[in-house]
Amino acid sequence: MSSSENDPQTADGGASAGSGADSAAAANSAAERNARAARSTRLPAGRPPRRSGDGWTYGSDGKKHWGLNGAAGLMLVDPERGVLMQHRALWSVEGGTWGFPGGARDMGESAVDAAVRESWEEAGVPDQDGSGIEILETHVLDLDTWSYTTVIAKTLRRFDAVINDPESIQLSWVPLEELDDYELHSGVAASLPTLLELLRPHL
Repeated sequence: MSSSENDPQTADGGASAGSGADSAAAANSAAERNARAARSTRLPAGRPPRRSGDGWTYGSDGKKHWGLNGAAGLMLVDPERGVLMQHRALWSVEGGTWGFPGGARDMGESAVDAAVRESWEEAGVPDQDGSGIEILETHVLDLDTWSYTTVIAKTLRRFDAVINDPESIQLSWVPLEELDDYELHSGVAASLPTLLELLRPHL
């Protein structure tokens, strides 16, 4: 995503050069913050032991995102019960909202593998042998210095979701038509129309 389009400053050479210097300074500042985050051993309260992807990544705008290698989540649909939703622990980012099971990607780990692993760790989604779910689509939110991949899948057999770690207050199967009634994580809310459009051909 480019912020220079339709920017009146780019019409003036001096202003454009100044803007470039500002952008470079912001990028350097973000790089410094990312380096500090990578060296840090501090984790949010209640987090399990550190994995290779655990840590904050900072964008040029100063906003931070969890996952040194990006993150991924699983939008898992049961044809009879709806979407598996996670009521996020209060200490987590946007705690108290509802989202998909997921988390930081390990170094060298694919987004699909990360989403499946995290959903097993957090909700007991049974796909360790590849027979529990079917991957349908993926959707990537790319923020340049960080990305989040939503993996859309459907269940192949019925199972009961189980809270396996402190990251969940509650796990619930929510009918698709009722998702708007929940206080959703801002990222989920923003991407939901696109995700539902990707899901529709598979229903």
